Amino acid sequence: MRDPKPGAGAAAGESLTRADRARRVANVLRGQVLRGAFPGGVLPDERALIAEFGTSRNTVREALGLLRDEGLVARRRGVGTVVVGRAYQHPLGELSGLAEVLQRHGAVANEVREARTVRPPDSVARRLGLADGAPAVYVERLRRVDGTPLSLDCTYLLAEVGEPLLALGREALEKQDVFELIETGVGMPLGRAEVSVQAVVADPATCAVLAMPEGGAVLAVERLTRLADGRPADLEFIHLRGDRLTLHATLDRARGAVDGLPHPS
Repeated sequence: MRDPKPGAGAAAGESLTRADRARRVANVLRGQVLRGAFPGGVLPDERALIAEFGTSRNTVREALGLLRDEGLVARRRGVGTVVVGRAYQHPLGELSGLAEVLQRHGAVANEVREARTVRPPDSVARRLGLADGAPAVYVERLRRVDGTPLSLDCTYLLAEVGEPLLALGREALEKQDVFELIETGVGMPLGRAEVSVQAVVADPATCAVLAMPEGGAVLAVERLTRLADGRPADLEFIHLRGDRLTLHATLDRARGAVDGLPHPS
């Protein structure tokens, strides 16, 4: 028996393959899983899902298989399909650090992989407004939430911002967000940021650092943050696990306003 297309007549849905129908079911269930919509972390049984989506058992099973492949759910004998993967929500637009946003979800820990003064690539120097040959400070950190790797952050800072930050010591970089250290530790207030986000397939080295399966997707974030006086101070290249973080915004069509872009610093 063919599944009708959800929200349309049967004739309109007859050209859909089972893979198409399973993908549509998985899209809805994925959103519910990521929002924590299932009490106790257990999904409805197959009969309930068949009734809810007006589809076949095979389509439901294929949809659940897609979510299992993503690491979001698993089948447990005697229990059913349970949520095993957790995604954290990050607002698109708050100029805040990862620990500030996610501290209510769990413990954020930073592993400092590198922190030193460097000669930055020419493209980075231009973005930071540096003269030829001027140094910058480079900080690379692996961010974890409750022990799970979430992001790899590679940051270039103006020397006048980064060198006092380095002087605060490695322990400060392990315990606090860079933004917090710049403002409270260094005493330089931040202003605004320009952010771009792109979904990419992570290279093998990044997958290894983030404990992801090879070929996994990441959100590649590039963010240039300025001081309150408008000078560029902090250029970050961040790789966020696509299976562990969702970006959230509230959009206002009337005002063209966006409440949010990811700022895990």
